[in-house]
Amino acid sequence: MAQRIQSFAASALLLALGNVAIVSAQSEPAAQPQESAGAQEGARPRARELGIAPGTFEPGTQNAITDVPGVGVGHATITQGDTVRTGVTAILPHSGNLYQEKVTAAIHVFNAFGKLVGSTQVAELGQIETPILLTNTLSVWDAAAALSDWMLALPGNESVRSINPVVGETNDGWLNDIRGRHVKAEHVRAALESASDGAVEEGSVGAGAGTVAFGWKGGIGTSSRRVPMRDGRVFTVGVLVQSNFGGRLTINGVPVWRHVQPPERASAGAAAPSADGSCMIVVATDAPLDARQLGRLAARAILGMARTGSTGSSGSGDYVIAFSTTRGVAGSLASNAPVRSAAPSGVDGPVVEGHLSPLFEAVIDATEEAVYNSLLRATTVRGTDGHTVEAIPVDPLKSLIAASGRPR
Repeated sequence: MAQRIQSFAASALLLALGNVAIVSAQSEPAAQPQESAGAQEGARPRARELGIAPGTFEPGTQNAITDVPGVGVGHATITQGDTVRTGVTAILPHSGNLYQEKVTAAIHVFNAFGKLVGSTQVAELGQIETPILLTNTLSVWDAAAALSDWMLALPGNESVRSINPVVGETNDGWLNDIRGRHVKAEHVRAALESASDGAVEEGSVGAGAGTVAFGWKGGIGTSSRRVPMRDGRVFTVGVLVQSNFGGRLTINGVPVWRHVQPPERASAGAAAPSADGSCMIVVATDAPLDARQLGRLAARAILGMARTGSTGSSGSGDYVIAFSTTRGVAGSLASNAPVRSAAPSGVDGPVVEGHLSPLFEAVIDATEEAVYNSLLRATTVRGTDGHTVEAIPVDPLKSLIAASGRPR
């Protein structure tokens, strides 16, 4: 598939980099921001490189949503001139024809101030029949049309007369000329056709190119967990987030917001981004869950988002899309056969209700870590109207975590 679809100690606070404002400490002049999204991705660490590892379950090999067998992720990042900072991220549940081989799915709506194309049919039927796209707010309809065209053109879909594209969004208008609607069909195709089951690029890429989280540069982040079950089976839960929300940033239980704050961005009377914003969360698992159980799993992902300091503000559009890659569950729905949501758990059988709790724990921890990765991997971006959003500095975080004495 990888080839085919591609009071903390003051001394700690003084270790802050020059382009960050430290509470009760003098900040130095800001470093020159990076002009293009993702320009220095390789230089930025992931959470585990700083010893930040929520929960007790171990991650998969790549600590990414692509640890769930068959899942692929692709990006198209759009950087044009001084004003366009946006893109598309595609999540493919498997590499085949999704309309012909649907996957069981559910959507959880935490705060519905947003646009999630295709959500009502997923809620009604418990299935997803296209890849999932993430993009910016005003490009969801263009992306949905492009995704529909791409699906209808697949071999085997010549007689298809209806398609339900699933496209989510967050508003990247602080850094991006969002009214220009710069996401085109070729960008959607590029994201879909570059999808890979390998390592996932994170930070200021794809749908995260122009996003802001907690006043810092947000973006795409991912994480996974391997979950040993009581019946002896081991399943994987993977999460990918598009972070673009506000609140009081907390990392590993440490109130980072009290000690490390973004530099002032207001200039020429322009207001800095508010605490409002949105988060799209995509959850994948190979556990054989039906749509109702996936809805329960999706709801727990919001708890991971809350751990990072989200306030769930009035203007936030926060959605979770969860799917299972186990074909048998989806196949039973496609053939109109009843779904055995509480059948005994055998070697290949569904997960019974009493065994779901470890999966719930895993999705909470993976979501929390995915948000951290979206911040840590993001790079400083300058965009439309001269707005600049800084990448969160690494050294102060390392010092704060060390000074807190919290386990890592």
